[in-house]
Amino acid sequence: MLTRLELRLFKCFEHLSLPLAPMTLLTGRNASGKSSVLQSLVLLHQTIHEQEWASRLTLNGAAVRLGRAPDVVNEISGRDRFSLGLTAGDDRVEWTFVGGHHEMSMEVGALRIQGEPVDPVPELRYLLPVQDPSLRSLTERLRRLTYLTAVRALPQDTYALADPHSLGAVGAQGEYAPSVLHWRGDREVEEALALTDAPAVLFRQVEARMRTVFPGFRLEVRYLPRTSTVSLGLRTSNDTAFHRPAHTGFGLTQCFPIVVAALAAADGDPLLIENPELHLHPAGQARMGRFLAEVAAAGRQVFLETHSDHVLNGVRRAVKDRRLEAEDVAVHFFQPRSEDRPQVASPALDRDGRIDYWPPGFFDQFDRDASYFAGWSDGGD
Repeated sequence: MLTRLELRLFKCFEHLSLPLAPMTLLTGRNASGKSSVLQSLVLLHQTIHEQEWASRLTLNGAAVRLGRAPDVVNEISGRDRFSLGLTAGDDRVEWTFVGGHHEMSMEVGALRIQGEPVDPVPELRYLLPVQDPSLRSLTERLRRLTYLTAVRALPQDTYALADPHSLGAVGAQGEYAPSVLHWRGDREVEEALALTDAPAVLFRQVEARMRTVFPGFRLEVRYLPRTSTVSLGLRTSNDTAFHRPAHTGFGLTQCFPIVVAALAAADGDPLLIENPELHLHPAGQARMGRFLAEVAAAGRQVFLETHSDHVLNGVRRAVKDRRLEAEDVAVHFFQPRSEDRPQVASPALDRDGRIDYWPPGFFDQFDRDASYFAGWSDGGD
């Protein structure tokens, strides 16, 4: 499991040392650095996934497109480089990436392993020395990482089939979720995540999990002959036919790839999900938080960027119900840079899901608005 992320001179961060847990929630104001944290991990993933023998960081790939080197180096204090460090158990790796003003990838300029510099930088495979197989577990986790961006695919009439031998996950926009079910729908889901009211195979467990948010949910994935595509049929009632995704509501199609990705992931796989609450009713948002807490408890490592107090409360309820241990949750609240407060505050949960302190701006808007209407204060912004 990844246990700490270190960023120096990356985007808005001069220095960030962030503890990671089986479930890590990133919250806070817009443009405060939450997405940047996820993107730093995704950059490693897409480089390892797309360029096995690369000695350069791929800034523009299938998962993210971040432009040129100056776009990812801290604009105030950085010049032509930034550092990214990861700790996983006893393994510690820190890369320093260097890139010129017009370059769209960045060279590994320096490398530290277990705190010691590797000099000169040797031939690299998966961004690590070829002769050092001890870090294979770390690179495998990064290679198998799943990232779901907040800009998920719109409903489509047909979905492209990916090669099952190179299929990684559902795709950054969830565009390959139907493909995953087509190729892997009959694979068994482990007992810890399988609901008992459906067969313990991926296809039926996805249906069962979706029904916890959308009662009556059923799906159909149908291969279209002489094409490399499948169609997706959805319904929420046994009294109707299967409908095209465009006729079933955004909440359903935005939730669907999250459920597929979570149930298809293997033990130890990192899942990075932006805004899992998109287009969901508050009750659905809370259920999503609880479900992803159960996924973390089953051995996947879940990272959520969320603006939803309902998602947070779903996680808190899972802790109170002993579905997930309190110490297995890290909550990080990101704030705009200021001299009089830290860039990141990290409230902690106790075993009953209670939060030890609430920094100003941390999911307090409901209380501010209630105070405003009661005439007790101006309610903030």
